[in-house]
Amino acid sequence: MAFEQLARQMWHQIEPVHATLYYSKEAYEEAAALGYAIEPRWPSYFAWRTAPLGAAGRGLVTAAYYSFSPKMIAEYVPAIWDTAAPGRVLEARLRAMDRTVRALAGDVAPLAEAAELAVRAAESADVAHRPMAAANLALPWPDEPHLRLWQAYTVLREHRGDGHLTALQAAGFDGCEALVSFAAVGAAPAATFESRGWSEEEWAAARDRLAARGLVDAEGVATDEGRALRNRVERHTDQLAAGPWRALGEERAALLAELNRPLLGAVFESGMLPSQTTLGIGKIAVAY
Repeated sequence: MAFEQLARQMWHQIEPVHATLYYSKEAYEEAAALGYAIEPRWPSYFAWRTAPLGAAGRGLVTAAYYSFSPKMIAEYVPAIWDTAAPGRVLEARLRAMDRTVRALAGDVAPLAEAAELAVRAAESADVAHRPMAAANLALPWPDEPHLRLWQAYTVLREHRGDGHLTALQAAGFDGCEALVSFAAVGAAPAATFESRGWSEEEWAAARDRLAARGLVDAEGVATDEGRALRNRVERHTDQLAAGPWRALGEERAALLAELNRPLLGAVFESGMLPSQTTLGIGKIAVAY
């Protein structure tokens, strides 16, 4: 198996487990205890995901998140740090995931072997030019194996995400164009991305720019050239994500997938993840 293909298959395994941070009841409770409003979910989302970077301002967060409107990010950043400093957020993040994984798995002891494998993959990741992955890898490893597993998955997930942004830039997509082109190939309806904060005018302007490049037609549907370019972006993403899985090897990756399967199943059975996230698996991580 090509390691690029393995990277995609393993992403299918780890993305839903990582994403429970943004949707679990336990995480919302911990966010509320810190003082964050949980309707909408964005204050806690930006706090949870950004905290490894420290008290980052809106410029850094806009650059790292890429496909969110800068105006939307400015609504929450840096105000999230007035509610709780990054150190407190990171402590609460681990409490949230301790409670979440225990609720999903029941007995977390069987996750110890999976944690060892996932940490090995995460520590082999080249995080050059990958700020989100580097920030998470720089955090101390938790003592509890199930938290080490989740944190390793987070490093690997952000490693892929950072690489995906590189692939988008290489293809000439800006943040809004990345979403328009994704919708154009039919992977998700445009309404899925309304929460990213782009105005109708900005969306239309991005579509016009893509049309001028011959990537979408007058109705905003991807042309053959547009589909081919999106496919190249996804292949490039897989290539950039392959390093940790090449280091871990096919046999150990297969074992990790097997050990992870009960937890992954519990995530899906819980119904906590929105349909656009689960449908995005295998195409592009819609939270990037």
